[in-house]
Amino acid sequence: MSANPVRLSAITAVEAFVPPPITFDPGEEPGEIFGENVFSLTVMQKRLPKTVYKSVLSTIEKSTPLDPDVADAIASAMKDWALEKGATHYAHVFYPLTGLTAEKHDSFLDPVGDGTAFASFSGKTLVQGEPDASSFPNGGLRNTFEARGYTGWDVMSPAYILENPNGNTLCIPTIFISMTGEALDHKTPVLRSQQAMAVHAKRVLQLFGHTDPENVVAYCGPEQEYFLIDSHFFLARPDLLNAGRTLFGAKPPKGQEFDDHYFGAIPSRVLGFMMDTERELFKLGIPAKTRHNEVAPGQFEVAPMFERANEASDHQQLLMTTFKAVAKKHGMECLFHEKPFEGVNGSGKHVNFSLGNSQLGSLLVPGDTPHDNAQFLVFCAAVIRAVHLYGGLLRVSVASASNDHRLGANEAPPAIISIFLGDQLADVFDQIAKGGATRSKEKGTLTIGVDTLPNLTKDPGDRNRTSPFAFTGNRFEFRAPGSNQTVAGPMVMINTIMAEALDYCASSLETAVAAGTDFNEAVQTLLAEIVANHGAVIFNGNGYSDEWPIEAEQRGLKNLRTTVDALPELISPEAIALFAKYGVFTEHEAHSRFEIGAEQYVLAVAVEANLTLEIGTTTILPSATRYQTELAQNVVALKAAGIEADASGLETISGHIAELRAGLAELTAAIGHEHPADPLAAATFMRDAVIPAMASVRAAADTLETLVADDLWPLPTYQEMLYIL
Repeated sequence: MSANPVRLSAITAVEAFVPPPITFDPGEEPGEIFGENVFSLTVMQKRLPKTVYKSVLSTIEKSTPLDPDVADAIASAMKDWALEKGATHYAHVFYPLTGLTAEKHDSFLDPVGDGTAFASFSGKTLVQGEPDASSFPNGGLRNTFEARGYTGWDVMSPAYILENPNGNTLCIPTIFISMTGEALDHKTPVLRSQQAMAVHAKRVLQLFGHTDPENVVAYCGPEQEYFLIDSHFFLARPDLLNAGRTLFGAKPPKGQEFDDHYFGAIPSRVLGFMMDTERELFKLGIPAKTRHNEVAPGQFEVAPMFERANEASDHQQLLMTTFKAVAKKHGMECLFHEKPFEGVNGSGKHVNFSLGNSQLGSLLVPGDTPHDNAQFLVFCAAVIRAVHLYGGLLRVSVASASNDHRLGANEAPPAIISIFLGDQLADVFDQIAKGGATRSKEKGTLTIGVDTLPNLTKDPGDRNRTSPFAFTGNRFEFRAPGSNQTVAGPMVMINTIMAEALDYCASSLETAVAAGTDFNEAVQTLLAEIVANHGAVIFNGNGYSDEWPIEAEQRGLKNLRTTVDALPELISPEAIALFAKYGVFTEHEAHSRFEIGAEQYVLAVAVEANLTLEIGTTTILPSATRYQTELAQNVVALKAAGIEADASGLETISGHIAELRAGLAELTAAIGHEHPADPLAAATFMRDAVIPAMASVRAAADTLETLVADDLWPLPTYQEMLYIL
């Protein structure tokens, strides 16, 4: 092979790598180890006095306040359990507005005067911590010199032991707030929005005859897509190392056009990684269910079972941390960037959403005859109203510089937020709009034509992968979230807009019934009104078509193509009023998230721009000019020998080098331009000036990659990174 020595060394190392053996000790079957490192309700029931256990159970299931004496008893039992598990430290784990996980470790041991120490952990220590808040994004909520922040134990998300070869730690999921009580994290708004939604869901259920229903909770099942590449390639790519995506890279001879990777046989090295991660996830009580190859080469997916949304968002953060750590153990790097490789599918994190409780199950199950299921239809209609009125908030919940590379690119849903209902439900709501639903399309049968195979049941409606918010039989799937994003943001918005919609439905029905209207008639009137006023958001067609944006505009649906377009939705008067009414964000908190969103966008693009300039100047340009010199010397030598020289190759390479230099000059000027002080104006400048300059550099560089001699090209190529594993 004539590859560059750097690349050849990486390829050789990949081929020589021996994955660690994956063996399971006796008793390590999934059913045996599931939740073994979690301080779960089962563990609490065994270790706590009955009165204490009942009290904490009431807090979790009925949202009653936690008694301080109960906290002391739990802390004592939790400490003993953690010490038995080999933990030496405990950590309040929180989720700041960086989108990452944060933790501060403290030892259980307290010294005493005689030179010894004893393990202590009180209820006060369990319930509240005090990390420094000055260095986290806060969007103006705190001055830089004001450092005090508080963590508070989230009783509804269980503590767990995080194992590490260098020591185990008791991890306690917490909220993170400022001294003024304002949220500095993602968890606090999830809990607030969940509480608001539950209040109004309960009102609707009571109208349907459930006199004392359990708290309704939001459930979440986030599918996680990711890429795996060998660590040697990762470390040889400064762009992947620093930005999480390749800023350069020519399209490989073979991409994903054959669709041969999707659901293909999982490579043995990857399967070993998957088995290893699943073992760790099971210990932590994370219900990983499905694993498979995704569409793009080198891309894979894991899907967990449904959990309470608050716990699911915590588990998603923990899952990503686990995947990163285990991948390194297997000599690989796990990439969660939404678009690590240009020209192949990016990665999303589909958020499957439903509402329900243990008493009634899921409230979004239509049954075989949804036209007769009035309770389901009201909850479904609430979703329609919510998404139509507040699609902009759903869009901004998934807005980031990295996700902008993916949305609307015929691999992910468009940036236009619409709902897919499927044939059956679309028909039912169409009947409602025309006066009342009397029938539902029934399930069909697929006759295969092979005598030895049974007939298969066919659902009454297909699925639509181009829809951002699609009904999939017993839940809605929000397909727009990016792979690297916390699911807390989307769940906050879903819970909040559902609180408003359910509030509206409950109030309409209560008013009608109080005025003497028959309840069933009131339900029909409500459903018809919602379909008439909000049915424009229902779209069962092809979201990738050129006609859809035109039609969506005619329907009055927003097309917020980029993060810069979406961010103002957070601070619109309607959003501020919504957040305030349901106690999710104060106006100050909403503005802080707007400013942080703009700031994070600017920082992300700035890092990529500086990397593009550095790699283009110090790596790609020198390689191209060396090849240019070789060609020039060849032309000179041929002419000196009296042989007619073909200089077309030299002219071609010289032209693209000139384009590269021009692009680098344009990018240098854009980077050096003084940014506007206003956060949104600065983000707009990055989108409109810096990103196009980066694109110009990349276009020239990627063309040069296809022309420069292979032994002179230093960066691992797409062909190598995606196919050598």
